[in-house]
Amino acid sequence: EGEDAGYIRVGAYCRVSTDSEDQLNSFFAQVKYYNDYIRRNEMMRLVDIYADEGITGTEMQKRDEFKRMLKDAKNRKLDRVLVKSVTRFARNSLECIEAVRELKACGVSVFFENDNLDTEQMNSEIILYIKSAFAQQEACIQTNGNVGSYAHGERDV
Repeated sequence: EGEDAGYIRVGAYCRVSTDSEDQLNSFFAQVKYYNDYIRRNEMMRLVDIYADEGITGTEMQKRDEFKRMLKDAKNRKLDRVLVKSVTRFARNSLECIEAVRELKACGVSVFFENDNLDTEQMNSEIILYIKSAFAQQEACIQTNGNVGSYAHGERDV
């Protein structure tokens, strides 16, 4: 298998939360970036790109590609997962930590590129938890967009 040949079997996870044109451009850019990145690295072998399009990051049950990635990890098809950022991986702190633990139990590490976080190098989950908590809070604010104006006293009377 991949490990025996000295290769790292890699999957990449990409996600955008809406179907807007900007988000779709971001989605395709993420997919292209990881295809190119993995193919350029001689020590990596691309297993698959798992890509949820127009899906919220707050509920894992709605993310079919994310679930497929976890299943592939359980089936020992992956050694490593690359993802742009914690916010792309999950916007729910508990699900983020649980997914990382599940992957780690299968021998799979996760590298969050923009956050420069590598679960293979982490001796504590605290930084990941803090970043995922911020991502969750950001998702709540985006969902309840009027909260900010209410907090500043700009209420409809």
